[in-house]
Amino acid sequence: MQIITDIEQGTPEWLALRLGIVTCSELDVLLVSGKGEAGFGVAAFTYMDQLIGERITGEAAEIPFQTKATIRGHELEGVARGLYSARYEVSHTTVGIILNHGIGYSPDSLIASDGLTEIKTKLPKFQVGVILADEVPKEHVTQCQGGLWASEREWIDFISYWPGMPLFVKRMYRDEIMIRKLSERVKTFYELLDERMNKVLGLAA
Repeated sequence: MQIITDIEQGTPEWLALRLGIVTCSELDVLLVSGKGEAGFGVAAFTYMDQLIGERITGEAAEIPFQTKATIRGHELEGVARGLYSARYEVSHTTVGIILNHGIGYSPDSLIASDGLTEIKTKLPKFQVGVILADEVPKEHVTQCQGGLWASEREWIDFISYWPGMPLFVKRMYRDEIMIRKLSERVKTFYELLDERMNKVLGLAA
């Protein structure tokens, strides 16, 4: 396991570290059942082709660009981190990326020796639903479990925030069954990726 601490998230150097590898934010597409080879769906193959393109060209397929919304989101993430740290009286460590098991994960912070945080900013109308449901929204579960797998940590605090709304925090522990499934799907995904890439490069019939 590599924990890269000297590179800031969102920089060209950070993008280079993610080049051509599965990242936790995209793990969800590997779990969607489809009619393709090994049961993968269309989205998984689209993602696979994106990674192949990155490996061949050495360039990131998607360069993040700064809009008012993304800049504000980044600022709000920092506010949420501060509110969380104050509420639970914990210190946090920010890192660029964790590379492990062939995947990349960029946590919003490391807590103590066995914890992580994943911070999302949600508009008030969505924050209301998250608070009332009192659970990690389904669309973020795979990313969180992937983060626990990559970091080899025990728990992750999912944080959802919007200014003026109550801060939502929900702790999630490792789900070993889901992590095993992620491990299997990533392995199969990479096997197919290698075959597909070899065909593109003319190395296989």
